[in-house]
Amino acid sequence: MNLAGEMQKCMVVLDVERARQLWPIAFPHLPPITNNGEALQMLHLARTASETLNTRLRFYSHQWLLERNLPSALPDHLKPSAERMYPRVVKAVGTAVHTSSEWMRPIIPLVREAMSNAVLETFADGHEDDSDIVRRRILEAKQTTVRKLLGVK
Repeated sequence: MNLAGEMQKCMVVLDVERARQLWPIAFPHLPPITNNGEALQMLHLARTASETLNTRLRFYSHQWLLERNLPSALPDHLKPSAERMYPRVVKAVGTAVHTSSEWMRPIIPLVREAMSNAVLETFADGHEDDSDIVRRRILEAKQTTVRKLLGVK
């Protein structure tokens, strides 16, 4: 059996089951892989380190590892190319409060803070991907805070 070739195939197609079978034979000096998740992480890490593997596969694995806050073995000189091929999605929420009324300006920081807290609470509830829920909670926090500060029921 060509062990190196078999492991290369596992890396290319991310064959977790076969990689787990080959691991104790190929790397008896290393700790055993105990589950499929560990095997998948190992395959992605090995992909980033492999100099013979297609760069598209290496770049994909680099991004896969970064998304999960895991280390990548992709060399520094290849990282900009990987970022361009597989850009990272960054979620953001903007809040703004403006008023033309001079007497309302002192409450702006308090309203903005309430809106920001509403965003954090919404994300903590697991709704970071639902922009309708995030928007609704921001507006509710804004209305509630303004009414409370102005003494309106």
